[in-house]
Amino acid sequence: MFKTNQVKLAIAPIGWTNDDMPELGGEVTFEQCISEMALSGFTGSEVGNKYPRDTKVLKKALSLRGLEIASAWFSSFLTSKPFEETAGAFKEHRDFLFEMGAKVIVVSEQGNSIQGQMETSLFDHKPVFTENEWTLLLEGLHHLGDLAAEKGMKIVYHHHMGTGIQTTEEIARLMTGTDPEKVSLLYDTGHLVFSGEDHLAVLSTYMDRIHHVHLKDVRADIVKKVREEKLSFLQAVKAGVFTVPGDGLIDFKPVFEALSAAEYKGWFVVEAEQDPAVANPFEYAVKARQYIREMSGI
Repeated sequence: MFKTNQVKLAIAPIGWTNDDMPELGGEVTFEQCISEMALSGFTGSEVGNKYPRDTKVLKKALSLRGLEIASAWFSSFLTSKPFEETAGAFKEHRDFLFEMGAKVIVVSEQGNSIQGQMETSLFDHKPVFTENEWTLLLEGLHHLGDLAAEKGMKIVYHHHMGTGIQTTEEIARLMTGTDPEKVSLLYDTGHLVFSGEDHLAVLSTYMDRIHHVHLKDVRADIVKKVREEKLSFLQAVKAGVFTVPGDGLIDFKPVFEALSAAEYKGWFVVEAEQDPAVANPFEYAVKARQYIREMSGI
């Protein structure tokens, strides 16, 4: 289905240790995490909170296991803080990723975000940007795109539950309001399906803007529970709303077929934050790798 070397396959460390809730997997070491990634058949990783920031140390640890860095999350606050604060942090983050050989930088706007609030109902209190906030966001993303281009890199915007860009309509406004040369899209199956969006329609509409892909599955019964019991994003994660491809409700075959037909090039990143005490991360990584091989031929 995919041509040789067209797609690289990574997995995020958030299944081993959760960045938003460090108590989940707090006992798991960096070395265990990356060793199990390699052992389960992945060749890349995103960056977690236990990863060394010394690039020489990190490169050695990864190269011993045949791993590369695909990208890493960056929280922007373009709608809630002076641009200079975000720009300074972004340049430091960019330079770290550039040194690690990454080509894209994952950006998500965290101004007014509720994704990190343990008691805030996810669907009842989702933030909605004002017109002024939209202006700040779109202009700010263009500037971040320029900063990324200085290093020959792209920013890929991560639509995310509990933020101002979650729905199909919000993604549409982001895409129509930004220059394709400066702002690309990260396509995340799990966040779209959890939100109630048509993930295949979003994929088809913005295929030419997608330069990074997160493969995440969703458990339908937990989505129903989150809505009915008015749970927060973090409560949803702890309850097991996300899982690896092949273990939830999403059929990934048409996703892979569409990306293959469009000759997508870049990373696929399995990202399924769960409680590692409940969902053994190595076991689930192996499950994901087997499913992706069966469904895509990768």
